[in-house]
Amino acid sequence: MSQLLIRLSKLSSRNNNVFIHQCSRLFSTGPYLTLGTRVQEVSPSGCKTGDVLLFDPAKEQIVTLQGKTIPKELKDEEMIGASHGWSFFYDRRDRTVRVSDIFNPLASKSNPTVITLPRLTDLPCEQIEQVCNVAMSSSSPLGEQDCVVAIKFSGRQLSLCKLGRDRDLEWTNILTTLHCCENSYVMYSKRYERLYLLSRGGNHLLSYHLNSTTYVNPMHHQLVYRDHPELDQSEWEILSLCSRREYLVESSSSDERYVVKWYAHGSYSSVLNGIDYKTKRFMVFSVEETTEGKFMCYTEDTGDMCIFIATNEAFCIPASSCPGLKPSTIYFVGHGFGSYDLTTGDTHYFKAPGGIITTPYWLPPFSM
Repeated sequence: MSQLLIRLSKLSSRNNNVFIHQCSRLFSTGPYLTLGTRVQEVSPSGCKTGDVLLFDPAKEQIVTLQGKTIPKELKDEEMIGASHGWSFFYDRRDRTVRVSDIFNPLASKSNPTVITLPRLTDLPCEQIEQVCNVAMSSSSPLGEQDCVVAIKFSGRQLSLCKLGRDRDLEWTNILTTLHCCENSYVMYSKRYERLYLLSRGGNHLLSYHLNSTTYVNPMHHQLVYRDHPELDQSEWEILSLCSRREYLVESSSSDERYVVKWYAHGSYSSVLNGIDYKTKRFMVFSVEETTEGKFMCYTEDTGDMCIFIATNEAFCIPASSCPGLKPSTIYFVGHGFGSYDLTTGDTHYFKAPGGIITTPYWLPPFSM
């Protein structure tokens, strides 16, 4: 958790005075970006109390959750992902994974939930030091319904652990069958009850059904693309030189499913003493069914939907459900920090609060 701390000395007084209070009138929140914690008090027993810091993209300001107890279990752990508003932490010393609701504005302030999962193990010739992302099959790991946690590493390893009444005592490790899925992100589809991995380039999908007992025979899906943006040859040449990431996003409120391609151009920065990437453009393809089959079709209009992308499980929500959000817009953090209007192609950059954001993950709206 110490790696979540960020420099906040430069925050304006306006942002420092933004708070969320739990009360009977608060029924839901907007989507937030995790920023970290700021310790305010340490008791003689070593218990820490402080502020949990979030960023509201609709208002472009800091949200401070005051007086939160920071669990001892998370003291020296690294945040490695988020799914359904739950945060995942990793202790590299003993390879323990923990799940917590510490960043949930509606969760207990004095007693945040912390769930300890089994220690991670690695497959031969694989590594578990670098995590791509984490996905979860349920909105909460505390319900009676079984909840599967999936962690995708930068190699071919995918690790699964079931929570609930019949919880696993160890991780199930899978070696994905396609090498092109080495640095891909895992996504859970509630509609199909499957875990999906999108290959580099976005042309192939691997899926694993949660009812499987062995996971040795995943389904392979070939994606066929129709329609691309009309760009000059020079623009395509520039995009060919860009870094590119692909994401699979599914709406929980409708049947919409998208493939998002994120292009970023890198140049040397003397300030960073390395490569600084700036977002060049996004391309979004939606699934359309025709008499000839399913195709991925380019679109610049996702209707009321807005998409959130970082190193967490990507998600999309109706913009109308949260005042201030813009439809047909991608909110991103990674290659820059801002929003991208699909209809105009304009990028709006947010001011990074306090300087450095070390582990930013989007959290979907919370409801009571």
